[in-house]
Amino acid sequence: MSRSQLVAEHLPLLRRYARALTGNQASGDAYVAAMLEALLQDASLLDERYGPRAGLFKLFTQIWNSVSLNDNPDIATLALPPERRLSNITPLPRQAFLLLSLEGFSEEEVAFILNTDIAETRQLTDAAGREMAAEIATDVLIIEDETFIAMDLESLVKNLGHNVIGVARTHADAVALAKNKKPGLILADIQLADGSSGLDAVNELLRVFEVPVVFITAYPERFLTGERPEPAFLISKPFQPAMVSAVASQALFFQRNSRNRAPRAATG
Repeated sequence: MSRSQLVAEHLPLLRRYARALTGNQASGDAYVAAMLEALLQDASLLDERYGPRAGLFKLFTQIWNSVSLNDNPDIATLALPPERRLSNITPLPRQAFLLLSLEGFSEEEVAFILNTDIAETRQLTDAAGREMAAEIATDVLIIEDETFIAMDLESLVKNLGHNVIGVARTHADAVALAKNKKPGLILADIQLADGSSGLDAVNELLRVFEVPVVFITAYPERFLTGERPEPAFLISKPFQPAMVSAVASQALFFQRNSRNRAPRAATG
């Protein structure tokens, strides 16, 4: 495949990423055009150690992070709520979040694209999660039967700025908690302590109200073969906290019906 064919194959995904990053298709396309011009002038700029797609995103990132283009005063007003929220996130965490959650790159590939190491990539993703939670903090229901995993998830969610309304160990507990408190996000295991299914519990709840869901499971095949909600997000155990942060934030940011947590009444 020729160089021009490789670029054409990955160009739609790069334009999607550029739009999400800049908040505007015209602005995103301007950065893509600048990258293509640089590549035409010097083909050696494309580093394909992780494949041509990662190489194109790496070159685009170098253009995006250049001071002269980043100071462009012609960037249009952001139109959509997710884009407005993303514009409030500092550039590097924003890039790490989008590369992991929107574009599906691995942590190694993101580190390559951003010229960081994996530890810093995870720090950037965590920072993005905290900044996004400040924009759309919500009430979270955790459906998990393993005590230590549930504690880890609860700590992670709270550190991001969300509120945990409860931890359910069974299908029945999950349904009762959710119907009583109406979470804005659900983190759910699939295989629960009493042999019941977190997937079945979620499907039952989604017949009553809409809520973004992230499944965190050691049995991903059960998610793929069962009756699953769409859209839904899947993380396999064992998980990296940065990945949970990124995917939970993605679920909240790009779900039209995501809602902020109601302010707590003043006490005392």
